[in-house]
Amino acid sequence: MNIIDNMEKRNKIVLIKKGKKMRIIGGTARGTKLYTLNGENTRPTLDRVKESLFNIIQNEIIDANVLDLFSGSGAIGLEAVSRGARKSILCDKEKQAIEIIRKNVQKTHMEQKVEIYNLDFKKILKEKIKEKQDIIFLDPPYKTDYIAQALELIYEEQLIDAQSIIIIETDEEERIIKNIDNEKFEIYDKRKYGRAYLIFLRKT
Repeated sequence: MNIIDNMEKRNKIVLIKKGKKMRIIGGTARGTKLYTLNGENTRPTLDRVKESLFNIIQNEIIDANVLDLFSGSGAIGLEAVSRGARKSILCDKEKQAIEIIRKNVQKTHMEQKVEIYNLDFKKILKEKIKEKQDIIFLDPPYKTDYIAQALELIYEEQLIDAQSIIIIETDEEERIIKNIDNEKFEIYDKRKYGRAYLIFLRKT
């Protein structure tokens, strides 16, 4: 089944069809299909990468505070809540992304465990996060310096402690690693899935 012609140009909300679907893959909402946004700046985390990610951090999820800073469809934060996280904060500055996030929150019945912000990530980190985060997921648009900026603000605003985990998804591994301040963060794990890398950090 084909998606509507020119969907990427029109940035419509679509339910991913067979072969490209997004879904919750574990926990209470397992199997729920998710909406996503087609567009050249949007690249949802593949299910196989997401499944590997949550297998790695499965012991950290229960009762965790989770921040998905560049949420897109909200799939990572919702997966975390489905698997037992206490709360997920879902953020995106694009109104179309927020519309999709709200649809996915309703579809998964996670309203009581999710906060949604339609703001720039810097404003969120400076003004909206009031408690320590156990897991922070960073997957901003490619070819930006948003990761370096976000890490600096996370550190300055004291949003993590020594047990917190920051996970970066990127296909620009070398450039991203060069921009990580080794005096503030240590890379303790790194995985590769095709073109995608997951980089795991902790505060030094």
